[in-house]
Amino acid sequence: MSALTPPSKVKRPEFRNINAFADLPGYRWPLAALVSGMHRASGLMMFLLLPCIIWMFDTSLSSEISFARFTSVFTLGVGFIPGILVKLVTLALIWAYLHHFIAGMRHIRMDIFHTTSKEQGFKSARMVMVLSLGLTAVLGAKLFGWY
Repeated sequence: MSALTPPSKVKRPEFRNINAFADLPGYRWPLAALVSGMHRASGLMMFLLLPCIIWMFDTSLSSEISFARFTSVFTLGVGFIPGILVKLVTLALIWAYLHHFIAGMRHIRMDIFHTTSKEQGFKSARMVMVLSLGLTAVLGAKLFGWY
């Protein structure tokens, strides 16, 4: 009588010394991991551009003259910075705020209900991306005067 041998499992590769330049570009991040990383990046972006946000808020509310100066920055620019670059930075701030807010709501929902699975994580991450990019596109179209 012959002994049955169990089927051999395919051995997965082991990474002991990871080279960030050689190994990480080929790694396929799940969508939930990308959304989590972008949540951190958007928070950092808002923190670093906080002086710009405070300047925009102060200039837009001080007086009618300062509001006119504020709106002219988007067309004429300020100093050596052209107006299109000001619009792009503002668009980046719009995306950062929307993405950080929506992804934060996703994290709060996951914390409240304590139910997390791969499918739920993928669906909620996809929803965060669709909402944040969609709302950014709508507000960007308004910012650039397309409607």
